[in-house]
Amino acid sequence: MTLLHDKADIVRVLKEAKVIAVVGFNRDAKKPAHYVPEYMNRQGYSVIPVNPSLVGRGESFFGQKAVATLAEIGTPVDVVEVFRRSESVGEHLQDILSMNPLPKVVWMQLGITNDAVAQELRAHGVGVVQNRCMLSDHRTLL
Repeated sequence: MTLLHDKADIVRVLKEAKVIAVVGFNRDAKKPAHYVPEYMNRQGYSVIPVNPSLVGRGESFFGQKAVATLAEIGTPVDVVEVFRRSESVGEHLQDILSMNPLPKVVWMQLGITNDAVAQELRAHGVGVVQNRCMLSDHRTLL
């Protein structure tokens, strides 16, 4: 796959995706790592929160129980959306690559880029979006 940045690429991802796993999901509704996934859920996407700090409490959001790692998700994921600092994205690379099947796309939210991780994901056939807001793109392009 390639680095996805053209309008047509983004529209295709947003139209084809059904399941989004959100790495770095936050329970605070005022934070982008909460309100962006919440918006996507309201648009009909199945959103799975991924954050180890939420698991011990057995918390659920949008009808989905929070999980600590991507490996715990028992259903195919179309997009892994990342809300972690750019330098922390690499901590999730092996978790992403251990998913079976692999996600079609890893989407790093606005302000998040990691070219080394993007290159490795693309080498494994995973499309990559960097430094884009899924909510803004959905509102603007669809």
